[in-house]
Amino acid sequence: MRVTKEQLSPTRIKLSITADQAQLDTVKQHVLQQLAPNAKVPGFRAGKAPLNLIEKQLDQAVLQSEFLEHAINDIYVETAGQEKLRPVAPPQVSLSKFVPYNTLEFIAEIDVVGDIELASYKTIKLAPKTVEVTAKDVNEVVSSLRQRAAAKADVSRAAKLGDEVTIDFNGYDAKTKETIEGGDGAAYPLVLGSKSFIPGFEAKLVGLKPGDQKSFDLTFPADYGVPTLQNRKVTFEVKLSQVQELTEPKLDDAFAASVGPFKTVAELKSDIKKQLTTERQRDARNAFDDELLTKITAKSTVVIPDALVDEELDRIEEEEKRNLVYRGQTWQEHLDAEGLTEAAHREQKRSGAEQRVKAGLVLGEVAERENISVTPEELEIRIQLLKGQYTDPTMLTELEKPENRRDVNSRLMTEKTLDRLRSYAQSKA
Repeated sequence: MRVTKEQLSPTRIKLSITADQAQLDTVKQHVLQQLAPNAKVPGFRAGKAPLNLIEKQLDQAVLQSEFLEHAINDIYVETAGQEKLRPVAPPQVSLSKFVPYNTLEFIAEIDVVGDIELASYKTIKLAPKTVEVTAKDVNEVVSSLRQRAAAKADVSRAAKLGDEVTIDFNGYDAKTKETIEGGDGAAYPLVLGSKSFIPGFEAKLVGLKPGDQKSFDLTFPADYGVPTLQNRKVTFEVKLSQVQELTEPKLDDAFAASVGPFKTVAELKSDIKKQLTTERQRDARNAFDDELLTKITAKSTVVIPDALVDEELDRIEEEEKRNLVYRGQTWQEHLDAEGLTEAAHREQKRSGAEQRVKAGLVLGEVAERENISVTPEELEIRIQLLKGQYTDPTMLTELEKPENRRDVNSRLMTEKTLDRLRSYAQSKA
């Protein structure tokens, strides 16, 4: 086989390939064996005749078409492997010359991952995140449990801190009067003083009685989770329909037994502390991994093909659209709320998509350099663990699909690679 490689751009390669006879003979034998069961040769059972006789009985156009498809695919895959290319999409193929079963020349243009210059990741150090669970943290969880178990009684008096109120509310931009995305609710239960709404919201409801309405302005915090609402002044219109006084159960051993397999309050608090510790350790590790990968990615150089970024943008948009469905909002309503066209919204996400793609490629390059792999046994153990989390037969079947097994394998590779990077970052050497 002769291969000429031409670099069309940092992320696009042109391969001019001439197959050798041995390759063509192998492909022809394979195609004939595939077509043999459907060939009818007098004097022979289906698929049992010699291949040279089967070839004469086949539609030659079909045979040549199947041959070309298999030959180009097999030879391209072999060539990409030999040239150590990292394709990101199927190649664009053009046939240069074909003499049935003797000569095959074709050109394949491919988008590939460009050069990757990894940072000196073994030398990047990062202090592990410390985790602490205080008595106050535990008591806050206990307080929340008591609040959820509280007896409720309707009252006609004005609402005060500690009461649960039921409200209908709508939020509008204070200047434009446009409806705020996600800024409305109906028959919404809210415990005053729970700090579950933006600062200042719950305090505005203190003193209202059932049937009262109130309008007020609030400014969202600068660090609010939704970027489009940060520092934004919003007018809320609220109607309060119900006030309920909450009577929390006494904190004793009987209460502890009512919320779980605990004999005493001390056992309950011990379990809460253990769960909070596990949760915070997991969060701390994830934060550590994110920071470490960000540092390594920032110090690495990767030439990324546009096709990969566009693919990631598609995934981001699909995820966003699924979330909007759950919130009962259309894609166009979301774009209108942000004041963006679809093209502008996509462009706004491009930088983040590029960073995600770059981080993924950096992780893959580290895994390759470190010879990290997932064994069949490791994959099977993880699949069985996942199966143990589901009882739905449909979900169990889904886990066995090749694409889902590949996804689980990919996640395992990521975990193992991050484990290796974490060990370097935390080592003293």
